[in-house]
Amino acid sequence: MIARLALRYLLVFAVVLALLSAGAYAFMSVQYRELLLPAIGTPEAAAGYRTAMTRVFETILSFDVPLLAIVGGASWLLARASLQPLIAGRQREREFVADAAHRLRSPLATIAAVSQAAKPGAPDGLAQDFDTITQAALDASQTVGELLTLSRPADSHLLQLEPVDVAVLAKNVSKEFEARAAERGLAIDNRARSAIVNGDELRLRELLRNLLENALRHARGLIVVDSHANGRTVDLLIFNDGDAVGEAYRDRIFERAFSGDARGSGLGLALVRWIARAHQGEAFVRDGEAGGVEFVVRLPRLQE
Repeated sequence: MIARLALRYLLVFAVVLALLSAGAYAFMSVQYRELLLPAIGTPEAAAGYRTAMTRVFETILSFDVPLLAIVGGASWLLARASLQPLIAGRQREREFVADAAHRLRSPLATIAAVSQAAKPGAPDGLAQDFDTITQAALDASQTVGELLTLSRPADSHLLQLEPVDVAVLAKNVSKEFEARAAERGLAIDNRARSAIVNGDELRLRELLRNLLENALRHARGLIVVDSHANGRTVDLLIFNDGDAVGEAYRDRIFERAFSGDARGSGLGLALVRWIARAHQGEAFVRDGEAGGVEFVVRLPRLQE
């Protein structure tokens, strides 16, 4: 982030400096031409003009290069000073989320365990209430786990890597959603083709579940699961025939806590991108070829 901002500062200065240098060079060119105007057509005058302009160019360059180096260093320091409060704020936020998640896990597990233990001896009217309490505690515990994951940088060192065939994984996860899809009148078409990645199977399964959960919320009638090798990468695609995602939201929907409607927690797609980046890949969204929307996870292909 610091490097990108420093590069932008330096680029603006370089453009201004280039324009000023070009203006200075043009001005000196006019001056020398006027001095040599009576004899400009002779070989000696032409050679003298070229020599003089070469010296002008070298003089300008001798000033510009050190100046760019100095401004480059100053840009880095300025960018660092400008972004330091933001970086520090993000670090404090991550530490707070991680600490809160750790502290909440045990109470939530206790609530679920006590609720389940109390259910067998409870009156019939309360048994369903205990089930509701247990499910709410488990859902909250899952959300806490997701927040804990997102509080960490996306790093492959946090993964258990092994060769994984994304087609097999897609087939197994799709089956988990077939009954729910049928209840909503949706069809899941699995077209996944074999492609091997060096991945964490549990994390990739979580990624697929989140993408299919999102597809279930937005599809009108069809969900398509596809995968294929694409040179040095593997594309895993989840299409649904719902409304397209506007250009302004195509990156924001992967941000933590951003939710386009009231039906999601705003963490699912953020986890998708986190898992993709932890695998040295990327996740993005684009329009489907015949309408609808397509979520794409692009991962490095395991080379044989």
